[in-house]
Formats: sequence, C-alpha cells, structure tokens
Amino acid sequence: MLEVLVYNQLGEVVDKVSVSPERLGADESGEPRRALLKQAIVYYNSNKRQGTHRTKRRGEVEGSTRKIYKQKGTGNARQGSIRQPVRKGGGHAKQRLPKDWRLGLSLKSRRLARDNAILAKIKSGELKLLDTVELSNAKTKVMAEVFKALKINSSVLLALDDHNPTLYRAARNLERTTVSTVAQLNAWDILARRNVIMTKAGFSTLIA
Repeated sequence: MLEVLVYNQLGEVVDKVSVSPERLGADESGEPRRALLKQAIVYYNSNKRQGTHRTKRRGEVEGSTRKIYKQKGTGNARQGSIRQPVRKGGGHAKQRLPKDWRLGLSLKSRRLARDNAILAKIKSGELKLLDTVELSNAKTKVMAEVFKALKINSSVLLALDDHNPTLYRAARNLERTTVSTVAQLNAWDILARRNVIMTKAGFSTLIA
C-alpha cells in the first residue's frame, strides 16, 4: 500500500490516505506503465497539431510560363519559367498540404494512463493532498502563501474536486500554475507539471 500525506493550508500533516498500486493500474511489479504513459503523451501532443499549413506549388503561383532566356549560348545556367522553385516568388518544389495528425486512444486507456500518471507522482513524492482549501478572498498573494507553506517552488497543477471561482481567480495568475478539476484531469496535465496538489475529496473520487 502507498500512503499519501494530507496537509492543511498551513503545511501541517493532518491525515494520510492509503491506496494500492493495483488500484491505480500498476503493472505486475507495482510500477507505472511507462509504455502506456508515453503512448498517452504522444496522443495528446499529436492531437494539438492543427495540420492546416499549405504552400503553393509551381503551377499555383502567378507568373508567366515563358522561358526566361534561351537554353544555350548565354553562358548562364539553364533556366525555365519565373515560377520555378529556385527563383524568388516561385512555387515550392515539395508542396506542403493540410494533414490530419490526430491519433486515437480508447477511453479505457486514457483513464488508465491518468491513474498511472498519478501513481508516478505518488512514487516520486510530488503529489500532495489538501484537506480543505478555503480562502477569505480571491487574492493571488493568499494562494501563494499556501504554496509556500507546502514548499512548492516549481510548476504545479492544482486539481480541485469541483469548480471554485474564488480559488481559480486566486491561483490563475501564479507563475507556472495550472488550475483544473479532478474530473478534467488527463495524463498530460499531470505529467506536464512538477508538482500536483489535489483536494482530499477529489482524490477519494478517483480511487473510489
């Protein structure tokens, strides 16, 4: 069993939650499935590509098709029309066309990859649980003090059990900070940040 410490907003340990690696989709040795995590990262990155680039070939650019000068006798290299690729304003020799880069990954695999990403964060000690998060006002300074109490000094993903406008406004302007809900988490969001802070209630829904 793995134990995850639960902190309060002052950075004090108030509880701990136990979870088995098998519940988070570990392999036979109890370790994260690295091949699946790589597949998920490639999937999410590939699906971000628009693939809308396009260039014009020689037949699509404007210009005369007349030969610039005769083939022989000028002492120059032979030249065709002004639309050939070697001349300024000419068409591209290897035209780039729109392409769909999207990949497929089943819902079951995406959820398993998400759980394995959480398992990887637990094993590396980069997942912290918060008992409750209550701010008197939506001030960035207040949220920064919570991060300081938790000894967070690098990128962080704050995953809430439900949408909270006050917490969102307080954390969104912090450098290298991403705010999300547990229901929206995926493997890329978790692995893209060094630290993950999750509410205890939200973590409980994941391992239920």
